[in-house]
Amino acid sequence: MTHATLLEITERIKKRSEGSRKAYERRIQQMRDHGRARPQLSCGNLAHALAACSEAEKHKLMQDGTRNIAIVSAYNDMLSAHQPYHQMLDRVKTYITEAGAVSQMAGGVPAMCDGVTQGQPGMELSLFSRDVIAMATAIALSHNVFDAGLLFGVCDKIVPGLLIGALSFGHLPFLFVPAGPMTTGISNGEKAKVRQQYAAGEIGRAELLASESRAYHSPGTCTFYGTANSNQMMLEMMGLQLPGSSFVNPDDPLRKALDREDATRIVSLAEQSSTRGLAEMVTAESIVNGVVGLLATGGSTNHTLHIVAIAAAAGIEITWQDFADLSEIIPLLCRVYPNGTADVNAFHEAGGTPFVVRELLSAGLLHDSVETIMGRGMAACAEMPALIGETVTWRLMQQSSGDDMILRKIGNPFQQTGGLAVMHGNIGECVMKTSAVKPAQRCIEAPAVVFEDQDDLLKAYKAGALEKDFVAVIRFQGPQANGMPELHKLTPSLGVLQDKGFKVALVTDGRMSGASGKVPAAIHVTPEAANGGAISRINDGDMVRLDAEAGTLDVLVDAAVFQARTPSNGPAVAETFGRNLFGGMRSLVGPAGEGATVFK
Repeated sequence: MTHATLLEITERIKKRSEGSRKAYERRIQQMRDHGRARPQLSCGNLAHALAACSEAEKHKLMQDGTRNIAIVSAYNDMLSAHQPYHQMLDRVKTYITEAGAVSQMAGGVPAMCDGVTQGQPGMELSLFSRDVIAMATAIALSHNVFDAGLLFGVCDKIVPGLLIGALSFGHLPFLFVPAGPMTTGISNGEKAKVRQQYAAGEIGRAELLASESRAYHSPGTCTFYGTANSNQMMLEMMGLQLPGSSFVNPDDPLRKALDREDATRIVSLAEQSSTRGLAEMVTAESIVNGVVGLLATGGSTNHTLHIVAIAAAAGIEITWQDFADLSEIIPLLCRVYPNGTADVNAFHEAGGTPFVVRELLSAGLLHDSVETIMGRGMAACAEMPALIGETVTWRLMQQSSGDDMILRKIGNPFQQTGGLAVMHGNIGECVMKTSAVKPAQRCIEAPAVVFEDQDDLLKAYKAGALEKDFVAVIRFQGPQANGMPELHKLTPSLGVLQDKGFKVALVTDGRMSGASGKVPAAIHVTPEAANGGAISRINDGDMVRLDAEAGTLDVLVDAAVFQARTPSNGPAVAETFGRNLFGGMRSLVGPAGEGATVFK
């Protein structure tokens, strides 16, 4: 039986979304009423679409019964997670042909690596890349000759962007194809330790680079549980990716067999596309399932932006308060770095996402009766794939976790509530990832030290000016100010100060990485400074109180005095390294609580 509170929250989301969801469904029905795509084209249109196909493919596609599968790929060599797609593309196309259909590479979308751009100018383009990817996906599909689609994407903004774009063609079915994580390098604990040693000046750049190269060492997704791997969990929780397929390494023989299964499955879905498309799979219930998965696994805070934006693209209005209320009933079942020591390979070995699905279903904490790529119902998503000969077989999960220090049953969680807190106060509304923060660090009261650039904090740290209790307030990092970059490069320095015994916290209208960890960070503060938010009136020395347990964030200054202050104007917007091209998006973007999206 579905948990009563889960039903109550879902029903209020549906009621709130009645108008916007109906408008979305009308658009989908209009496309569905238009009929199959290719028969609507003129001969000239169709000839252009088929010109580069083989003679056999042309013959097939001129027959109305043959299904044509669009492939939209985020392949590039800059992302280790996406590098395997180079070989996978031709392999999957062959499998689709063997399944009796035809496929075309409909388009490529840009895909930037946040690991490369972290702390660099390019990071200011990162969040906006999600909406660019969504638009590029729509352009790829605009040729309107397709019956279904495969989406090749793994990492941070790429999966949300692909999904948002595909939702605009929600009359068609889509399936995501993962590439899998790299094998385990050095432990995440060792990686974090070396970073802090470098921040403390105990080792040099050569030693740090050697350590990082042992951590990030081969094709495949990074192995910590950041935004990229939270994406993969979310897709399985929403039934949009093959169960248990997310964390199979690129060179594992099972990976190739799963590629074949992806091809077979999408061709089958294409046959049903007149009644069962992405719009029928992405509903209020499946969105709630995605949020539940995020909370139960202690996933990336970036999804407080991405899930909101994905939901909006499907006409569903979800708020941070919905996240907070769900967090009250969803137990934390996982400890994966940065909220534990294990990586995603160990998580998968212990039972992975299918185990989490099974446990949540057993307690009524997921919506079971949803449409998925596997059919109706979430039960199939609680099975793990195995290779028997050259064939994939799905098996029911074992009753016990393979390692209860990584993954636990619903009756023995790591904590009774989810790994996310939503906070309110006179500074605004924000979120904090609590799963990686020790309980003793979740309430901090200390004087503010205000910065308007993350590099200024690092300069103060190196100068020894931060050897004290303080709350670092870094503002003008929101979407309207500079695109809302992640501030993850501050973590090692703040971690060093925390280890010295100082009370340290971060308050910002920017983002932290999906790998944000032990330092308490109140992030996504909205209204942001560039929009006149209260964070723009905080001064050095103001007492700031951050309490994740109580869900509050306040500056302890007389209300009249605080309101009378003149807000800071902030720094000038930088226009180098391509940032000049995104001025229009900065002017259009909505607040963080609404997904920080340019789409209205």
